[in-house]
Amino acid sequence: MGDDWRGSVALVLASSTGGVGQHVASLARGLVAAGCEVLVCGPAATDELFGFAGSGATFVPVEIPAGPGPQDAGAVRQLRSALSGRHPDVVHAHGFRAAFVAQLARSGTPLVVTWHNAVLSRKGLRGQASLLVERVVARSATLTLGASDDLVERATALGARHARLGAVAAPTLPLPRRTRSAVRAEFRLAPETPLIVSVGRLHPQKRYDLLVDASARWRDLDPAPVVVVAGSGPSYMFLAQRASQKHAPFHLLGRRNDVADLLLGADLAVITSEWEARQLFAQEALESGVPLISTAVGGLPGLVGDAAVLIPPDDVDALDNAVRSLLADPELRADYAARGPVRAATWPREADTVADVRAAYAEVTGRS
Repeated sequence: MGDDWRGSVALVLASSTGGVGQHVASLARGLVAAGCEVLVCGPAATDELFGFAGSGATFVPVEIPAGPGPQDAGAVRQLRSALSGRHPDVVHAHGFRAAFVAQLARSGTPLVVTWHNAVLSRKGLRGQASLLVERVVARSATLTLGASDDLVERATALGARHARLGAVAAPTLPLPRRTRSAVRAEFRLAPETPLIVSVGRLHPQKRYDLLVDASARWRDLDPAPVVVVAGSGPSYMFLAQRASQKHAPFHLLGRRNDVADLLLGADLAVITSEWEARQLFAQEALESGVPLISTAVGGLPGLVGDAAVLIPPDDVDALDNAVRSLLADPELRADYAARGPVRAATWPREADTVADVRAAYAEVTGRS
């Protein structure tokens, strides 16, 4: 069987501070535990964040930045050197940037590519360059794994040789280290004040500007909810300034490693993204039994089913109304809180994902 595969694999990723890095760390742990030889190649900062070497994998720094540029030539040289020294049976790249560098660096080694995100901007020179990279990556991979059905369809339309769904399981969330009252005390909340939490990279794709605008509207509620967002990224200053201008009860927490604690203290979880595949925070919120409001985009509807309130993207009125409805109805909140763990129990776990990629590696190498 394919999930008996015990060869050597190089996992390649570009700059990451969130879900992609956590997924690669999960795969590295699972593959090492299964007896595979694992090499992880990516920016040094990713190893500092996710501890690939600590899982028993070998880590070699390859500085693949988030955006394309002249530095790609250096990344190709670094990755080629890393691969030539170890001769892995399979190269498994995660995301377009890593896949583009990997397909230039490998020498006849089967290439598996997991698509975690879609190309959202298709305008201007940068957008056209991204579309070209997307097409090259689709056609160069031996096997394409899409984190959501729409990514599989997109890869197939662009000429992928073989593409299928490769569900990305959320790493098991650790138990909270603090009590609910202790978490809420951090934000100086009165017992009756609702806490709304979101977690994600501060990037335009996440549309946190909508959450800022909606939170400014909620000042007319009594008590007015407080919104906190955990994450870092290029939109920090823009969001901070927007919240200040609108006098919104909206707070940026920076990168946090206590998501389980934040969810324990939360009354609602919110996702406002314009696109997601299998968003990590959506899985964490439902697994934790926190009522979730999410945009109905990408793979999210299929992921959450009827266990979350789905709203259209780019619609601050819909977001506003959904939050008001849930805050005004404790029984409805309790209903969604109960649905979350039930839905989460249907998802593949980390062990399932590791078994799936081992089967993929057996498929592309022709051996178990």
